[in-house]
Amino acid sequence: MSESRFATFTELLRARTAELADEDVHIFLRDTAGGTVAEHLTYGELDREARRIAACLQEYGAAGQPVLLAYSSTVEFLKAFAGCLYAGAVAVPVPLPGEAGRDKRLNRTTAVLKDTGAEVVLTETSAAPEVALWLARNSRSGAACLVTDVSDIGDPEKWQPVAARPDDLVFLQYTSGSVSEPRGVTVSHRNLLANQATLHKLLRTTREDVFGSWLPYFHDMGLVAHLLHPVFLGSHSVQVTPLSFVKRPLRWLQAIDEYGVTVGGGPNFCYDLCVHRVKDEQIATLDLSRWRLALNGAEPVRAESLDAFAERFAPAGFRPEALRPCYGLAEATLVVSGGVPGTPHVRKVFDKTELEYDRVADATDTAGTPARHQTLVGCGTPVDMEVRIVDPLTHHEMPPGAVGEIWLRGYSIARGYWRRPTETVRTFRASLNDEESNFLRTGDLGMLVDGELFVTGRLKEVIIINGRNVYPQDVEWAARTVSPALTFGAGAAFSVDAGREHLVLVQEVRGVGSTELRPVAQKIQALIGQEFEIPAGNVLLVRPGTVRRTSSGKVQRTLMRKLFLDGAVRGEYEVLTPDVWALARAEDVLFGGDLLRPEGADGGRRW
Repeated sequence: MSESRFATFTELLRARTAELADEDVHIFLRDTAGGTVAEHLTYGELDREARRIAACLQEYGAAGQPVLLAYSSTVEFLKAFAGCLYAGAVAVPVPLPGEAGRDKRLNRTTAVLKDTGAEVVLTETSAAPEVALWLARNSRSGAACLVTDVSDIGDPEKWQPVAARPDDLVFLQYTSGSVSEPRGVTVSHRNLLANQATLHKLLRTTREDVFGSWLPYFHDMGLVAHLLHPVFLGSHSVQVTPLSFVKRPLRWLQAIDEYGVTVGGGPNFCYDLCVHRVKDEQIATLDLSRWRLALNGAEPVRAESLDAFAERFAPAGFRPEALRPCYGLAEATLVVSGGVPGTPHVRKVFDKTELEYDRVADATDTAGTPARHQTLVGCGTPVDMEVRIVDPLTHHEMPPGAVGEIWLRGYSIARGYWRRPTETVRTFRASLNDEESNFLRTGDLGMLVDGELFVTGRLKEVIIINGRNVYPQDVEWAARTVSPALTFGAGAAFSVDAGREHLVLVQEVRGVGSTELRPVAQKIQALIGQEFEIPAGNVLLVRPGTVRRTSSGKVQRTLMRKLFLDGAVRGEYEVLTPDVWALARAEDVLFGGDLLRPEGADGGRRW
């Protein structure tokens, strides 16, 4: 089947459903009290359900309008996504809104609802009461809440085909971290088809490949690579729930074995989780020999994690060359670069001190000790994408091998941010060398060495933990809501590398006695864990005036991070994980000060 003949993803989907009507497109593994139940969806069923849902959407005049999709089942999500395609609506994948009554300001889905102005929400029977209540609580009781897994909603025979164009929007991909200021990346048919072709070239995928994931459908890697790419190929995918994976990583590996998965992956942390949580006797029951591509992206790729996973699962037939680091971002639809399948990934040792100043030097060329060496994993060669390394201040291209901001240009680059023209121009329309235009500024720092892309850091202040982008201003703002003692105090959130990325929050507190500090810190930890779904093991409550600001009042997060790592910031009460304590309190350990650690250093909730 030739993919180049399709002008839109809708055309491709309709062709696949006609050619492969009786074949599976997706298998969802639902956890029940009686065990795991496999729900199968064929291409023919997907087409019929898409027409039914599209007919319903057309009754609401949804063509060209954003429609929120909130599901627990990826089978039901795929039906709804296809229904949006058939109706010409703009799909907006979102998490289920969470338990009723949660503070709407902290709820990501609420922020997306407000940003899109969506008048229609699609969901399933089990979640409908909660979604309807959530809409009412957010003064959107007039918005339609449509339950799509009820067969009598919509008539497939009443569906009217829509003539979509390549530049029409397919979906909005909301960047995974921002709550107070969500940004919806506008992905068109042209963008999606271009990136699917890039995935096809990079991964050398075929119809024979089977995709296996645990990533949520509202994650760009989960949606574009694991749910939509199989459709592009005419293949199928297998999905375990994110909660199932986090509770029991073995379940994902068992699905890879049971269903013969050949392509599947996630952020770096998921490989660490498998290494530490899967037991030897469980590994002995697995056959991972058919897993040819274990994708690793969405957060910094660590050589130690790759080595540990390859060694741990070698007895199950896993091959080290299957590990496939890659680089991408939602603004580029998904993938930008990746290595050659079946070959070892590239890694290179650099001088760590030089990298900290965005300079490049081979470790063998400097007099530094091994402790000052840093191994970086290459993210492969860019495909179908123009990549430039640019000075972020002058917007001039850097010489070969230098570190700078990664700029991109190509057909996969999205059109911009939904209803944010100023940010769209600043991010998607950058001019290089005062000559070339329409480059995407990624905010990531990196370099090209012999054509291999190495990502060295982040220019933007977004924090990436467990594959998720978390904006520091959102964490700082949320923390201040837990107690009046924090309302008027500044906070600085940042991440530090202590074997993996850790979130640190330095928060000013006033008017609270020493005995009240611990409960405040615990409330902050609980809120961050609940609302942002990331570990919050490091909280420092400090005196007013401790958090540095610019003359205009902006928090100097980079400076605060440096002061913290230098040991210059100390909390009146602090909770630090052992790894972060060793990193930021190295002098204390050296001189025995760790024996006199404050009570708070071991207190608080563990994550």
